[in-house]
Amino acid sequence: MTESLQIAQLGNPILRQQAQIIDNVTDERLQQLIDALIATAVITNGVGIAAPQVSESYRLFIVASRPNPRYPNAPVMAPTAMINPQIVARSDEVVKGWEGCLSIPGIRGLVPRHQEIEVEYISRDNQLHRQQLTDFIARIFQHEYDHLEGIVFLDRVESTREIMTEQEWLLMGNG
Repeated sequence: MTESLQIAQLGNPILRQQAQIIDNVTDERLQQLIDALIATAVITNGVGIAAPQVSESYRLFIVASRPNPRYPNAPVMAPTAMINPQIVARSDEVVKGWEGCLSIPGIRGLVPRHQEIEVEYISRDNQLHRQQLTDFIARIFQHEYDHLEGIVFLDRVESTREIMTEQEWLLMGNG
C-alpha cells in the first residue's frame, strides 16, 4: 500500500498560497501523488484532502467520504481525485455545518457553505467531469477547494463562539 504523507499544519505558509494549475494529468509523479493522497485520507480518517495539505502546491484534491471516527455519519463515496476543479454554479441556499481539518487538528468550526454546487474537474484518467454536488459532499468539495485558494475553514467561521475542540464536538453527540 502507498505510504501516508505528512500533513502541513496551520501556520505552514503553503496553506496560505494559491495552488498551481496542473498541465499534465497523466504524469507519473502526479498519479503517485493521487495514490498517496488517497492513502493519507484513509489513514487519517479524512473525508477529503488537498495537495497543499501535503506541501504540494497543485490544484488537486481528493473527496473520499465514508463513515469514520471523525465523521461517523458521512455518506459513502468512492475516493475521487479532482484535478483543476472549479465551482461553476452555487445555490442561493447557504447552510452552516461543523467542519474540521487535518491541517488544524482537534478543532471544529461552524462554517457556512452553499447547499448545492455545480462543479467541473478533470479525473485522474484525464476526463472532464461536470456534476451537481449537495449536502455533505458539496461541503467537502468547498472545503478542499478553499485549500487550493489558500483559505482554511477558520477563515469562514463567522464568530469565535462557533469554534470548539473536537472532543467537545464529539461529546455534543456529533460523533
